[in-house]
Amino acid sequence: MTFNGNHLLGLEGMSRDEIEYLLDSADSFREISEREIKKVPTLRGKTVVGLFFESSTRTRTSFEIAAKRLSADFVSISGSTSSVSKGETLLDTARNVAAMRPDCLVMRHPRSGAPHFLARHVGCPVVNAGDGSHEHPTQALLDLLTIRGVRGRIAGLEVAIVGDVLHSRVTRSNVHALRTMGARVRLVGPPTLLPSALAEWGDIHHDLASGVRGVDVVMMLRLQRERQGANFLPTLDEYSRYFCLTREMLELAKPNAIVLHPGPINRGVEISSEVADGQASMILEQVANGVAVRMAILYLLAGRGRASVEQRQAV
Repeated sequence: MTFNGNHLLGLEGMSRDEIEYLLDSADSFREISEREIKKVPTLRGKTVVGLFFESSTRTRTSFEIAAKRLSADFVSISGSTSSVSKGETLLDTARNVAAMRPDCLVMRHPRSGAPHFLARHVGCPVVNAGDGSHEHPTQALLDLLTIRGVRGRIAGLEVAIVGDVLHSRVTRSNVHALRTMGARVRLVGPPTLLPSALAEWGDIHHDLASGVRGVDVVMMLRLQRERQGANFLPTLDEYSRYFCLTREMLELAKPNAIVLHPGPINRGVEISSEVADGQASMILEQVANGVAVRMAILYLLAGRGRASVEQRQAV
């Protein structure tokens, strides 16, 4: 199996074999980050441009580190420093950047579908680094890589996704990928952030205790306050009282359950410090796996790599 896509815009509709191939590819790049000299010449001479029209720490830095460890040049453009702030349209920005002949564009944008629009108007691969409330495919891939690395499999696991499901692009990508890989998904949160229309994504729970009871993985979400645009919650204190993952709540999950969070963490609101820093927490493992996932994606798209996993491990 190979990944033959020209872009990575989302995981919806992607086959199990394709996702497995991307995870195996990322696995083969993990070792590079453990070397004393963390660089290989795989993408030497290639240029990756990051177009980040929303704030980002982990994703932007992770893509930049991934590109540089593959010996590619990385140019980062933010919305506040781009000509968009002067009134230039996204299409004109895209055409101007494409005229400089980059080998890959990585885009984060507050509007759902913006990377898809970009992909239709440029002649190079586009990677979706998060678009509105739509998808965040590389985050879901690093989540799956973390789960598989710790538990040895994804199929048959019970995964609870807790919090602001309604506005979460991380949830959408994870639901597509987890279900495709054979996991069972529970969605947990208050009714205002978890409408019944989302029941087709997984089992709905409006009570944290029932939602995490007996699960293998608890994936906490950040409250998307910047996307809500309305009073979905009375107060943060009330939300934390009912939906903050504490040690007592985590004990309801399976004894070897792991905890994930895409970050940034709001300690004491979504997750207690005791849990975030505890033995079950794989949050920093997620961050480390993010570099490997993004190295794999850049390699497959910017380098049009089609080598076997064994060949990549020999780099």
